[in-house]
Amino acid sequence: MSDYDLIVIGAGMAGVNAANKCGAAGWRVAIVDELPYGGTCALRGCDPKKILRRGAEIIDAVRLFDGKGIDPGDVAINWSDLMAHKRGFTDPVPDNMERGLAGNGVDTVHGTATFTSPTTLAVDGKATSADRYLIAAGARPRPLDFPGSEYLVDSTDFLELETLPSRILFVGGGFVSFEFAHIAARAGATVTVVDRGGRPLKGFDPDLVDQLVDRSQHTGIDVRTHTAISSVRKSSSGYGVTLDRDGTEEHLEVDLVVHGAGRVPALERLDLDTANVDVGPRGIAVEPHLQSTSNPAVWAAGDSADTPGMPLTPVAVFEGKVAASNMLDDETTAPDYDGVVTVVYTIPELARVGMLEDDARRAGIDLDVRRSDTSDWFSNYRVGESTAAAKILIDRDNDTIVGAHMLGPEYGELINFCALAIKLGLTTRQLKSMTASYPSVTSDLGSML
Repeated sequence: MSDYDLIVIGAGMAGVNAANKCGAAGWRVAIVDELPYGGTCALRGCDPKKILRRGAEIIDAVRLFDGKGIDPGDVAINWSDLMAHKRGFTDPVPDNMERGLAGNGVDTVHGTATFTSPTTLAVDGKATSADRYLIAAGARPRPLDFPGSEYLVDSTDFLELETLPSRILFVGGGFVSFEFAHIAARAGATVTVVDRGGRPLKGFDPDLVDQLVDRSQHTGIDVRTHTAISSVRKSSSGYGVTLDRDGTEEHLEVDLVVHGAGRVPALERLDLDTANVDVGPRGIAVEPHLQSTSNPAVWAAGDSADTPGMPLTPVAVFEGKVAASNMLDDETTAPDYDGVVTVVYTIPELARVGMLEDDARRAGIDLDVRRSDTSDWFSNYRVGESTAAAKILIDRDNDTIVGAHMLGPEYGELINFCALAIKLGLTTRQLKSMTASYPSVTSDLGSML
């Protein structure tokens, strides 16, 4: 007889939700992680990042109202106090999560898990076994191969900085670089973002990305496209970085270089070959219902699984829940990825749900693209923001939203209505029939449609 009905590897959002669900159902469950319980989102990503962003929002709001009734004066971020405020949220998370798991009868284990056979596991050398395994081990920064890459810090390190360096270079044009760049710039740092491609934030609407890049530049962030890192070396004043910009060599002196060039599944310590688990660059190969294609005892969710879902915390949560339900009920239900919103929490924020315009046209959809320059609308005039726009993609055949793209203050909230419409198949006529509170950002949706 196995020691457990289920062992979950990874105590992030996917793993914790699955463990709690199966433990509450009466299964013998253990969960193991070598890091503090809570995962990237609660401890090293989404939540602490957005706490730091609040400080940047306040600085930006004051600056936008310079000459409009507010004197910016000496308003500034006290970095150490802001970090202490962040820790007020993150520090209690691991213990709170472990108490919640224990309350559902889940054994919480600390250590590094390694498969010793397709059905057995060792945690720091101690053998254990289960009838089923859920792998939800999260992701780690993508390995970089230029000389001096070992000097880079990652997002986890950035979120633990006791003091903010004066000159910061972010490598890569994705979420991490742009979100942290917007925070650091408002906190007084000189910030550069380098991206080897021609356009950063490739998963978002290109027109809105261009506007965000322009807004970033005006904020003081130097965004350099078509630029790669050739090398990083220690220097007397920090780090000397050699850049290759369209074949032209440039040199930059900075105090900190931050890895923002993407993440890959953190599976290397599990010895998945021994477990007969097929894995590729995007994670463990799974059936649509999240069971391994090669080992029926193994399931995967979140960043560990190669699925159509985006690498987002809400996706990890519902994948963990779906995997747990399928194991408990011996079902083969596939997660529903329709209507999942993704947001870059820059200032202002950039949001997307559904298809990009080019993808929708390639799919043969008879598209009605409803564009709105909302920079002078009341909601944005009220806060002094002059960079704001929306693009909503409508299928003319049935009047439904197939994609929505927004750049502006609070648009990360507003776009959720479009997500709901996609999820439920609501028409724009139905959506516009809602009478929103006024004056609110939500009341702008009817005009966007």
